[in-house]
Amino acid sequence: MNPFRAMLGASLYATMSITFWGVSFVSTKAVLDKLDPFTLLVVRFGIGALFLFALLLVTRQQSLKIPLRYIPHLIVLGMLGVFAHQVIQATALLHINASSAGWLISFSPVFSVILSMIFLHEKMTLPKAAGVIIAICGVLLITTAGTGKTLGFSLNIGHFLMILSTLNWAIYSVLLKKLSIPLPALVLTFYMSLLGFILTLPFLFQNKGWEKISHLTTIEWTHLIFLGVFVSGIAYWYWAKALEVLEASQVSVFLYLEPISTLIAAVLMLHERVIYTSVVGGIIIIIGVVVVNGQLVALMNRLVWRR
Repeated sequence: MNPFRAMLGASLYATMSITFWGVSFVSTKAVLDKLDPFTLLVVRFGIGALFLFALLLVTRQQSLKIPLRYIPHLIVLGMLGVFAHQVIQATALLHINASSAGWLISFSPVFSVILSMIFLHEKMTLPKAAGVIIAICGVLLITTAGTGKTLGFSLNIGHFLMILSTLNWAIYSVLLKKLSIPLPALVLTFYMSLLGFILTLPFLFQNKGWEKISHLTTIEWTHLIFLGVFVSGIAYWYWAKALEVLEASQVSVFLYLEPISTLIAAVLMLHERVIYTSVVGGIIIIIGVVVVNGQLVALMNRLVWRR
């Protein structure tokens, strides 16, 4: 295949994945009026696991067998990256709007840098320190947006949980590299969704979630199917396909589009009010993350070289 067409296709896969993930906050928020977070996740993971299993049959992937020594790795990754991550985010969305959640999730790379310093002994350079400070200022703007307060700490439980989810995702990302599981991306995604379903299922019985499921409207079922099929299934699959062609650093640039897709979907689907202070805060977070990752310096160097 032509290299340009391959890169264009990979970029399209990455863009679609990010769009689905961004809209997921809106769909989750829309269903939380009827379902508690655990019941929502049971249905979402169940739909996702069924869809991925059917996809595995259609694409005729290799055996679903997992070497015994990798089962503990799979459980750890599933509990952190699927169960804990989604429960924390769904609970956070009970207290904050979807657009704020979308902006705050972009803070995750900052925690990745901090964890790399602690566990990989990477040095804190001046640009990285500046980027962290810039990103924190953006978080402070978002958490004070609409409160009438000046810049400062005014975290409610929703803001705190969303920031906690970014830390959790950073830990998961580090472990994902350390606990490498030799399975195709589609097979691994299926097991993650299945594990999420198994871990949340007991809470369905505890909360009698089936009683609430029977009251869902067609629109709410549409949101759940979107979360199961497109977010838990296709988005992860397409992300893996993008990584087959592009470098991880190239694909990570697309993450900056996630809060934009969340904001647009929140305004169109939930009729959320655009809080400009929150938007400014989100942009500041992204600038800080770009500085932390060194991409701003690389961009400036390229511009100077072209001159």
